[in-house]
Amino acid sequence: MANVISENKLVELNYEITDKKSNEVLVKVEYPIGYVHGSSNPVLSSDVTAALEGHEEGEVIEVPIDTKALYGERDESLVFTDLIENVPEEYREIGITITMENDKGEAKNFLVTRIDDKTLTVDGNNPLCGREVLFRLKVLSIRDATEEEIVIGGKVDADPDLEQILQQADEKPTLQ
Repeated sequence: MANVISENKLVELNYEITDKKSNEVLVKVEYPIGYVHGSSNPVLSSDVTAALEGHEEGEVIEVPIDTKALYGERDESLVFTDLIENVPEEYREIGITITMENDKGEAKNFLVTRIDDKTLTVDGNNPLCGREVLFRLKVLSIRDATEEEIVIGGKVDADPDLEQILQQADEKPTLQ
């Protein structure tokens, strides 16, 4: 009998998030993410873990993600365009995150989303906000979790190889 995802199983998977309309891959994580199914320290949302329940190693599961529930409605007042000459050189690259503070000292991250010869645009909305996205997960392995893994909700030695992750990031952008 095949090992299936159920309570107290350590599950390793990788995933990608795609835009449902364009089928464009927005985020791709190729290194294994591990979690203990049914843990009180969830790594994944309850919708995702519910969709994984009962599936086997090697299966690919697709779960639609409600970005409105996660991030709220898209807020166009969080999109700003300025003359490029007003922006320091180190921020003149698409995908760079700029942290800004409001009058109350509250910090917010903005992503550089557009640059042309004269202007630069930043967006304070989550990059997935306003999109219809699909979470596609591939189950890599399933096994009984150890007592320690059950307590922490994942693998004890779960630190990924950062060198490998950085190399993958250089090869392919992970968020567009």
